[in-house]
This record gives sequence, structure tokens and C-alpha cells, in this order.
Amino acid sequence: MLVFLAAGAVAAWRWRSVFDPVTITAAIDRYPAAPLGFLAIHIAASLLFIPRTLLAIVAGLLFGIGWGIFWAELGSVIGAVSGFLVARYVNSGLFDLDRGARIGPILDRVERGGWRAVAVLRLIPVMPHSLANYGLGLTRLSLGAYAFGSLVGQLPMTVAYADLGAAGQRLMIGSAAWLEPTLIGLAALSLSLLIPAYSRWRAR
Repeated sequence: MLVFLAAGAVAAWRWRSVFDPVTITAAIDRYPAAPLGFLAIHIAASLLFIPRTLLAIVAGLLFGIGWGIFWAELGSVIGAVSGFLVARYVNSGLFDLDRGARIGPILDRVERGGWRAVAVLRLIPVMPHSLANYGLGLTRLSLGAYAFGSLVGQLPMTVAYADLGAAGQRLMIGSAAWLEPTLIGLAALSLSLLIPAYSRWRAR
């Protein structure tokens, strides 16, 4: 992920005239419905296995820190709920937990743990967002517990990547205020890595 972030930063700097944040921000100001378009893309991305971290970076780049976090988190939760409902009500035997020797026990533990287990699962950086959505939709978790656990668990990484995206925006326009969101983003990213590690240590 860090390699992709570095490559994205280099590409954004190389083609900064195309991805001019000032022009993009002015376009968003002209079209108040732009956040709704972002949400629609985020939901589709969640169903198509596109990493939500990429969408959070884009949200920070387009909308800044505060609104970037808000729209990225809202899109992430709605996308998670969409995948959950698709798996629960549209699945026609495509996924069979009884045959999943590895994923079945994990989902059983999450089901017993409720929203707290969902939140911890969301913090695991190597767990694909879309795969978790579809897998958890096959459990007996309530929609409320799933949505709340996703909201809580996804927040640290959303804050981290939206802040890094906002820092990239400020860096591209030559602002000196890029350091603060970078540090906040790195702190949130560290938190999202430490909590699952602590949970595994407690479990052992």
C-alpha cells in the first residue's frame, strides 16, 4: 500500500497540470451534486472489489479533510451495507460457508462477537473490503450490528487515507500546510494497525 501511495504521489506531481486541485475544487463548487456522484461511485466500487482506501484518498483530494472524511466514511458504510444485503438476499448458493474451511470459522466468531467483532475485522488491513461485505452477509448478524461495527471499524483507516489525500492536495498547490494532515493520517493508520494486533494478543 505504501508503494502504491508513493507511486500515486509521483504520478500526481508529474501530471499536476491535469489534476489541478484548484480546478477540481472549482468544478465541485459549480456542481453541488458532486458528492452524490462520489457516493454512487463508492458504492459501485465496494461491489466490484475496488479498495476503499483508494476512494478515501480521492475523497481527501477532492473535498479536503473534514468533508473528505465525511463523504468517504458515508460511502464506505453504504457500500458495505450494499454488499451485505446483496449477499444475504441475492445469493443463490454462489457462496457456501459449509464448504469454506478457512472463512467459515472466522465468520462464526464474528457472528458471535456482534458489532465489536465486525469493527475489529474492519481494522485488519489485509482483509478485502468487498470480500468481508459479502462474507458477513451470509451470517446471522443483524443489519444494525453490522452497519455500526463497520462505521466504527472503518473510521481510523478512512481518517488516515482521507488526510493523506488532503495532504497531497495541499502539496500540489504549493501550500505549506500539508504536514499536519500527513501526521494525522499516519497516526490514524498506525492506530488501525495496532488495534487488530492488540486484539490478537488478547485472544492468545
